[in-house]
Amino acid sequence: MYDFSRQERLRLYRRRFLSKSGMLYDFDTYDPSLYLDDYQRYIRTGRINDHWGALIDNKLAFHEILGEFASHRSTVHGLLKNGWFHAFDLSDTAVVASDGGIELEHPTDSDASRPTRDPIDWFDETLSDGDQLVLKWFSGGGGNNVHFLERTDGSYLYDGERVTDAELAQTVADLEDYLVCEFVEQDEYAAELYPATANTIRVLTMYDERAQEAFVPIAVQRIGTSDSAPVDNFSSGGLCAEVDRETGTLGAGAQYYNRDSVVWHDTHPETGARIEGTKIPGWDEIHARLLEIANELSYMPYVGWDIVVTGDGEFKIIEGNSQTGVAALQVHRPLLADERARRFYRRHGVV
Repeated sequence: MYDFSRQERLRLYRRRFLSKSGMLYDFDTYDPSLYLDDYQRYIRTGRINDHWGALIDNKLAFHEILGEFASHRSTVHGLLKNGWFHAFDLSDTAVVASDGGIELEHPTDSDASRPTRDPIDWFDETLSDGDQLVLKWFSGGGGNNVHFLERTDGSYLYDGERVTDAELAQTVADLEDYLVCEFVEQDEYAAELYPATANTIRVLTMYDERAQEAFVPIAVQRIGTSDSAPVDNFSSGGLCAEVDRETGTLGAGAQYYNRDSVVWHDTHPETGARIEGTKIPGWDEIHARLLEIANELSYMPYVGWDIVVTGDGEFKIIEGNSQTGVAALQVHRPLLADERARRFYRRHGVV
């Protein structure tokens, strides 16, 4: 896919970069040693959070961990498993340790009801016209296991396509261990960028043990396109723009999907909405609050947060990522050029 000669590929591999990284990263401007290489990203960063990484990547468990920050987490209605919808209220769920790792401990039947329902019946009874839900696999990221269900005019749209009840029932029956989650309405600025997707911000936090505080080395606004829809992922054709950490102002949007080089957009190529120069409303409050949460969860020192801005200074956490991808970050600048980030990675044996 990427137009490199055999010699160029070998040079990349010797520096532990895949061909994709060779295309994305600006090695003409920055020395390759300033970039987190692909071996460090795929192998070594997975060790930073130790066994807590599994807790972050399990979306249901991480949702429960965020219980003390309830105003910043979206609702999880239940779980699709074995063709059934298992409704639950997580208010009394506990996270416990076991010999096999971390588990969720639910109340007994005498403590609370755990109704098991036909999914279509639950959708029919719960959703009104215009209501939407997000269906996502309990683990993993990348946007490949996320689907959107909307009720409209008495029928359903699944990922934007109208389906019959029978088709929906068959589709849902194949969704094993999928969470049924609240659809979070994004702020107007994000909808104007591209209205057909929820346009999330990926914020990377690291916990600096020397200073005993969390910090943000980089954050990017992800923006959907017709290629990436119904999600906004950079790897699926979406754009990403760096967020100025001081002002919350967006830079130009990068895009590479089905291309042999990165293309930069000051405006959205489809909607024409301005990207570069757009300000995230209430960024100071969002930035400060995320750092508060990261400080409270300092035993998880490395988290890639996906958030949806819902209003001025307001946001919902969609999920956390223990081994966050770095392509959408480093397409803007190398992570190891930041001395504080380099020191963090060195402390955790990544570099």
